[in-house]
Amino acid sequence: MSEEVVFVVKVGGKEVEVNEKTLSVLREYLKAPMGLDELARRLGLESWEEAYELIKAIPAWILWTPPSLWKSRVKWYLEKQGGSSEHRG
Repeated sequence: MSEEVVFVVKVGGKEVEVNEKTLSVLREYLKAPMGLDELARRLGLESWEEAYELIKAIPAWILWTPPSLWKSRVKWYLEKQGGSSEHRG
């Protein structure tokens, strides 16, 4: 039985799960005109400040991973890290 790997980034008192959907929104933010207020709304955060903290906290290799490659990139990362099933940023 295989465990699903969950990456989360702590923002204030909450944890934001990084998955294909989250990556799609983050990459749209990076490539198109979108304010932090809109980013917060689309990710279910309470304010632009939380969105800003998320952008500061998320590792660059995650931000630049295309959503379609997320699962293979996670597998690669886990092999490099020794196979841990959960990563908290």
